[in-house]
Amino acid sequence: NTPQLTHTDPETGKASMVSVTDKAPTHRTALAVSSIWLPGVAFDLLKRNGHKKGDVLTVAQIAGIQAAKQTSNLIPLCHPLLLTHVSVDLKLGGLRGGRVDIESRVACMGNTGVEMEALTGATVAALTVFDMCKAVGKDMVIGEVKVMEKTGGKSGTYKHNQ
Repeated sequence: NTPQLTHTDPETGKASMVSVTDKAPTHRTALAVSSIWLPGVAFDLLKRNGHKKGDVLTVAQIAGIQAAKQTSNLIPLCHPLLLTHVSVDLKLGGLRGGRVDIESRVACMGNTGVEMEALTGATVAALTVFDMCKAVGKDMVIGEVKVMEKTGGKSGTYKHNQ
C-alpha cells in the first residue's frame, strides 16, 4: 500500500474533489493552534485594550469563527460542511514582548473531517490580530499553525506529537 494524495487523480495527476458519498457520517472534531508574537508597544496596548481599532481579541475571535465557517469558499477542494460547533480562544502569554496563543475547535456530524476548518479559524484569528496591531508595529511573527488533535472518521483519533 503506497500512500497517495487524495485530491489528485492517480492516472492523470489532475486535481479533483474527493467523493465522500459512501462515507458514513460520524461525529468529527478538530483542534488547531496558532500564535502571534507582538512587539512590546503593541502587546501593551493589547493587554490594556487600548488599540484605536477596538477590542483586538474579540474581533480576532469573531473573524476566526467566521473564517472556519467559510473554509470551503477559500480552499477550492474542501467540502462545504454543516458545522455544529466552532470556538476560537485567544490568550495572552509570552516572555519577551508578548504572544497571543490561539486555539480553534471545530465539530460536525458529517462524512469528512474538520481539520481544515480548525486550521483556517486559527490562522485568520492570527491574521486579524496582525491587521489590527500593524499601525503600532509591524514586527510581528505568526507562529506555527498545526492540528493538535482530531477525532472521528475512518482514521480515528489523532494527537500531535508535541
